[in-house]
Amino acid sequence: MNRPATTAGANRQWILFVILSCYLIATFLYRMIEPAHEYLMRSAQVLQIGFDLLGLLGLIGLRKHGPQPLFWAALAAGIGLFLIRTHGDASWWTGHFSSAYRPGTSRPDL
Repeated sequence: MNRPATTAGANRQWILFVILSCYLIATFLYRMIEPAHEYLMRSAQVLQIGFDLLGLLGLIGLRKHGPQPLFWAALAAGIGLFLIRTHGDASWWTGHFSSAYRPGTSRPDL
């Protein structure tokens, strides 16, 4: 038997929708604005891609529980996180749009 959603359950889903939307949008803006300063280890790269993918899938699953303009903005940001990785080899490894190396950090041979 299907039960109607309670207000507490609907409120939790709305909060989760807003948190996922803010996470995706903030992560996208951070990776577009801030240059990467070092390459990630392979395991950290895969974990970062996994978090981005899970956030995007969770957002799609909760799309009916929040405002549609916020959903579309977060969806575009989530897709943009994966498009950043196609920008180049450094972007693939770091997840950031650009790279800049600080003095004292290890710089890979280019």
